[in-house]
Amino acid sequence: MNLSNLKPAEGSTKTRKRIGRGPGSGLGGTSTRGHKGAKSRSGYSKKIGFEGGQMPLQRRVPKFGFKNINRVEYKAINLDTIQKLAEAKNLDKVGVNEFIEAGFISSTQLVKVLGNGTLTTKLNVEAHAFSKTATAAIEAVGGTVVKL
Repeated sequence: MNLSNLKPAEGSTKTRKRIGRGPGSGLGGTSTRGHKGAKSRSGYSKKIGFEGGQMPLQRRVPKFGFKNINRVEYKAINLDTIQKLAEAKNLDKVGVNEFIEAGFISSTQLVKVLGNGTLTTKLNVEAHAFSKTATAAIEAVGGTVVKL
């Protein structure tokens, strides 16, 4: 046996249906498309979601809601978290890089400092946004707020 005399197994291949080759073939005339209607015409293609004239699902289901494309997402970090981070790593300046190293945020996220908890040490805090209570609490201890 060699490559020149290989054949497929008996009964594994079939000749394709040759449609539209005259009445003698038995598949002439309408060429298996039936009579009339959109599907019998040349150039027919069904629209996505078409259900034979029935009201399609995407039109039956009610639509609601709104997604603002200009929304800015911030990762919230509270003062007590900043206090713990500063104590653990003995920091006097806390910024975005420290939050990334600690695993609080990823490099693509924006940070907003919120005023939950208490701050006892004087810190220079850098973030993208601050709440009023957080700003007041940081400045009350003698720290500074830097918006990026």
